[in-house]
Amino acid sequence: MTSSSRSARSPSASPRIFSEVPTPDSEADGLDTLTPVRDGEEYVLVTGGLGFIGSHTCLELLKAGYNVLIVDDLSNSYRHVFSRILLAAKLHCDRTDGHCPKATLYDVDYRDTSAMRKLLDAYQRDPSTRQSRIIGVIHFAAFKQVEESIHTPLKYYRNNINGLVDLLVLLDQYRITTFIFSSSANVYGTLAEHRPLLHEDACTHQPDPGQRFGAFHPAEIHNSQITNPYGRTKLFGEAILADLARANPAWTIVALRYFNPIGCDASGLLGEDPKVHPSNLVPALVEILTGRRTELLIYGSDWETPDGTPVRDFIHVTDVARGHTAALAAARDGRVRDGFRTFNLGTGRGHSVLELVQTLETVSGRTIPRRVVGRRAGDIGSCVASAERAAAELGWTTAKSLTNACEDLWGYLQE
Repeated sequence: MTSSSRSARSPSASPRIFSEVPTPDSEADGLDTLTPVRDGEEYVLVTGGLGFIGSHTCLELLKAGYNVLIVDDLSNSYRHVFSRILLAAKLHCDRTDGHCPKATLYDVDYRDTSAMRKLLDAYQRDPSTRQSRIIGVIHFAAFKQVEESIHTPLKYYRNNINGLVDLLVLLDQYRITTFIFSSSANVYGTLAEHRPLLHEDACTHQPDPGQRFGAFHPAEIHNSQITNPYGRTKLFGEAILADLARANPAWTIVALRYFNPIGCDASGLLGEDPKVHPSNLVPALVEILTGRRTELLIYGSDWETPDGTPVRDFIHVTDVARGHTAALAAARDGRVRDGFRTFNLGTGRGHSVLELVQTLETVSGRTIPRRVVGRRAGDIGSCVASAERAAAELGWTTAKSLTNACEDLWGYLQE
């Protein structure tokens, strides 16, 4: 999800609400009104909740029994995704004979502090103490195109960093101090090269008394090999969050470093369909399979990998989404070891771009035309996660394979 300019909507405007179908337990609300809150209800706020990973996470939250508030300005997503989240959740609840929680969509730019304040006011448990019914925030809203960030860095710093800081200031005022941050394997930069597995400690923001810089080990000195501004916004965002947690023990913050999410929910109702022209691999493959693109460009066949094409840790998006519910549960249960903690979300197994293409060809029965071109600025040859920390501390492991991801993606395209 990307966040558009604040000028697109009056800063004093009320958040616009969409509850497009009456299930799960979502009232049919009018525009420019706020959803009535029932006594005892608690909510998880998700910014960028209609994007690829955000929408799948909202679905997994509903499956896990959480009421969900989605903040999305629809600048890089579509409103119909909300209806599909609700329908997928209803199908799950019907199969399991469970009660579906509530989901509400607010058409808001998360950087619009006036609109966000109005929203947070509506979910206060006790206005005199500003205790909130919002038990945690999962923050996805950010620009995320690596190549674009190289050409327009200020756009990325303004949205991904300035917006994050303003949001944290607001949440702190409302005592909402459980925060799950959408980070990226991009924080490792070229540290990923020539390492069979990347461990979280390769990029750390924790104090290191042994360093000559004093009690704080500066992240920018330890990680000088980031190849693009997008990755730096994620690194700087992590550093800001680490500083906040260190300064204020009330905060519990988890940064989830995704590797390469692919696939879609097995229902076939959710997928990756951004408004912005995609530069990443799987949306390009989708455009080929749907006739909107003639060939796949493979950026380099001379990498130091088994077949010469880049190797990535491709992880099913549902597993990534489940990582968020696991992180939220751990944060709420007091199982997060430090006030700020990072976790890789990956499979621990690398597959090349060519392997992915060939697997999708096998699943679909279609030939994917491809052409090798030169390497892209900011790319690296290999990046594979160690997921041991997430397994040990969050109780999270992946459940789906590369083939599963391709099967679910092909099923989505048949809908």
